[in-house]
Amino acid sequence: MAKAKTVFYCTECGNETIKWQGRCPACGAWNSIVEHEAMPKISGGAKGRGGLNLQKQESTRISDIDTTAEARFMTGFGELDRVLGGGAVEGSLVLVGGAPGIGKSTLLLQMCGHIAASQKVLYVTGEESGRQLKMRAERLGVSDGELYVLVATNLGDILDNISRTAPDVVIIDSIQTLYNESLDSSAGSVTQVKDCTMALMQIAKNNGITIFIVGHVNKEGSIAGPKVLEHMVDCVLYFEGDQNAAYRILRAAKNRFGSTNEIGVFEMLDRGLAEVPNPSEMLLSGRLENSPGTCVTCVMEGTRPILAEIQALITPTSYNVPRRTSSGVDYNRAALLLAVLEKRGGLKMSASDAYINVVGGLELNEPAADLATILAVASSYVDKPVGDDVVAIGEVGLTGEIRSVSFINQRISEVRRLGFKKCIVPMSGKAKYIVPDGLKLIEVRSLHDALSCAIGAKKKS
Repeated sequence: MAKAKTVFYCTECGNETIKWQGRCPACGAWNSIVEHEAMPKISGGAKGRGGLNLQKQESTRISDIDTTAEARFMTGFGELDRVLGGGAVEGSLVLVGGAPGIGKSTLLLQMCGHIAASQKVLYVTGEESGRQLKMRAERLGVSDGELYVLVATNLGDILDNISRTAPDVVIIDSIQTLYNESLDSSAGSVTQVKDCTMALMQIAKNNGITIFIVGHVNKEGSIAGPKVLEHMVDCVLYFEGDQNAAYRILRAAKNRFGSTNEIGVFEMLDRGLAEVPNPSEMLLSGRLENSPGTCVTCVMEGTRPILAEIQALITPTSYNVPRRTSSGVDYNRAALLLAVLEKRGGLKMSASDAYINVVGGLELNEPAADLATILAVASSYVDKPVGDDVVAIGEVGLTGEIRSVSFINQRISEVRRLGFKKCIVPMSGKAKYIVPDGLKLIEVRSLHDALSCAIGAKKKS
């Protein structure tokens, strides 16, 4: 009997090689080459698995393609629609990842309850029985509608059912439970995950079916399976948050149909997930009055301005090398700001341990939060509060200058809407700022000016 033809490919980048190697020649990853059986080629006039239409396609001039028809539909969650770029796109393949128990299945089941009133939805589950899914749907208040449930893990059975029922939306929960019986590897392996996702992608593109795939994450925090899995899908959504906390953040790591800077905020309640339309109020709730070591800033998540509280704790160090810890702020950026504060602000940070945290689990990646971070650190160092009604916005340079940031007027409007009365901003032309009534702008040019007007700290000679 002839030996089946096999190919070798890298699980990190998907590069195929003719033989096994210890290191991938394309991406340089070690021990990432795996072997699997080559899939037979499908002839042009044949149909694939599950009645999938694989007829030959002719090229079309781009000007002749009709784009007048609406290709998006609303999911029933405004926060999810925002992250997707304005709604789900017909014929798209969306991968939803997150830690176990974070709420991925809950979010998708509630979404099915919203869209099943107008579209046919097929929920494929391989992790629970139909009765368990029914009990969870009743707890979440999901009505029947055009919602169908399929308990299966065999890829062929799933594709056959999709071909017979012709749904508009398909939910796969989860991709790690699916398997193709023509492959020898077990369900959840790299080969099975890649093959099953490829089959789902073909049926989504050729038949205009929107498919949401649930993917578990590994201990490193990335979606389990080959890295090429994320390149195959149209959108990669990460559901983040602490399981012990009530709030969850949905963000897009990849989106072919919209921005990857948008985030959606949800609150986990006893009856499922609820949208948080105003995350700024949520992130600022519970603040102590006149407490040193805290400052509020305004960051842009896509087109949405969000106010976030930055906290800092500065204590004298008992080690030869002071300790630095940051959560929500990049560690290297925090170390840079501490060095600028010592050199340009005159505060002895090299003799102090520094702990920096962003309340609510938000990740601040833009430089507009630099000024608020430095003011929170300086406030804790001198043990003087910045002020409960003060917001700081600005980028800090290595020479101690305060630089302007983008979308400043949108940030200022959000600051005033939340009830703050003072806002420290970079010195700029008067014509740039549109100041709302009741808000006082404090323009600063350097770090020394910002420290003086915020906490009264003066540079040591």
